[in-house]
Amino acid sequence: MIGYVTLGTNDLKRAAAFYDAIAKEMGVGRFMESDTFIAWGAPGGAAGIGLTKPFDGKPASVGNGVMAALAAKDKAQVDRIYKLAMSMGATDEGPPGARSENFYAAYFRDPDGNKLNAFVMG
Repeated sequence: MIGYVTLGTNDLKRAAAFYDAIAKEMGVGRFMESDTFIAWGAPGGAAGIGLTKPFDGKPASVGNGVMAALAAKDKAQVDRIYKLAMSMGATDEGPPGARSENFYAAYFRDPDGNKLNAFVMG
């Protein structure tokens, strides 16, 4: 249902390094790029994620209650994504672990404060 998710950044270069590392772990790369926008994912694949400097020229800010969820292939990949995110300047919002019988996830914020999770069902 979701085509892609776009998050704001005030430092595209720093944010790009963070998302390049996460995307590499997930087996995808950049597929769109300009001076103010970068998108990661696979053309024709599942939903991707984009980073942009806000169009209105105002500073990017974090949406309260907004989160982008990254579908991992297994629990080990959830753990790796979380560890990688932490090493790239993310802040912890909940370490990897079972959240219910069929949901394993880790929560973190990117260097701009955008909330993400890596998860696997089952």
